[in-house]
Amino acid sequence: METESDRTTRLSYDGRKPNFRDKMQTMEKLMDTPRLPRKRRSLAQELVTVLSEQIRDGLLKRGDKLPTESAIMEAHGVSRTVVREAISRLQAAGQVETRHGIGTFVLDTPSPSGFRIDPATVVTLRDVLAILELRISLEVESAGLAAQRRSPEQLATMRAALDALNESASHASDAVSSDFAFHLEIALSTGNRYFTDIMTHLGTSIIPRTRLNSARLAHDDQQHYMGRLSREHEEIYDAIARQDSDAARAAMRLHLTNSRERLRQAHEEAQAQG
Repeated sequence: METESDRTTRLSYDGRKPNFRDKMQTMEKLMDTPRLPRKRRSLAQELVTVLSEQIRDGLLKRGDKLPTESAIMEAHGVSRTVVREAISRLQAAGQVETRHGIGTFVLDTPSPSGFRIDPATVVTLRDVLAILELRISLEVESAGLAAQRRSPEQLATMRAALDALNESASHASDAVSSDFAFHLEIALSTGNRYFTDIMTHLGTSIIPRTRLNSARLAHDDQQHYMGRLSREHEEIYDAIARQDSDAARAAMRLHLTNSRERLRQAHEEAQAQG
C-alpha cells in the first residue's frame, strides 16, 4: 500500500521536470517502433544514467528519498529486476544508500567530470583484486596519518561507523555503507583532501562485498566472516585511538592483505576448476 510519504515523493518525482511527461510520451512512441530487443544490462545502465542526471541537475537532492521501485518501473517502463540492478550500481558508485526497511536516499552529487571507477567494470574476482591492490597502496599510509592527525570528533565518527557496521552485518547493503563510512572517515582524518577525494571517487565499489559474496568465496559462513572483519577493523580503530601510526599502518595492511589473500585463493581455485 502506498503511504502518504511515498505518494508525495512520487508526485514530486513526476512533476519536478517540466518536460518529463513529454519525454515519457516520446519514449512510449519509440517503444512502439519495432527494434531489436535490448539487453537487461543496457536497460539498467540507461536507468543509472537517467537517475544520475537527475541527481546532478538537482531534481533529486542530497537526502531525498528515491521514488519507490514501482514508481520508477512505471515512469521508465522497465522491470523490477532492472530497477534493482540500477540502484545497486548507484550504491556502488556512492550516489545513494539503502536503509533497510526505510528506502533509498541520495548521498552525493556525481562530479560532471574527473576520475571515477565505473562500478559496472568491477565485475570479476580479478577486478576486485586489482582494487584491493590500489587500496593497500593508498589506505596503509592514510591510516598512519590519521593516527597522527585525527581529532576526538573524527575518532567518535569512526566509532559510530563501526558500531553501525556491527549492527547491520545481517543486511549486506547497510553493512557496505557502514564499512565504506569507516574507511572514508580515516581518509578525512588525514587532513589531506586528496586522500578524501580519491576515496570519494572510488565510492563503495572498493568494498569487495559490493560485487562478490566474499564469505562464500572464502569458504566461510557469513557470521564468522563478518566477525573476522570486525576484529580487523577494531585493531585499526584501536591503533588510531592510541595515535600509534606504525600500528595503524600495520593493522590496515593486515586487514586489506587478508581480504586480498582470501579472494586470491578463491580466484586460483576457480581457475583450476575452469
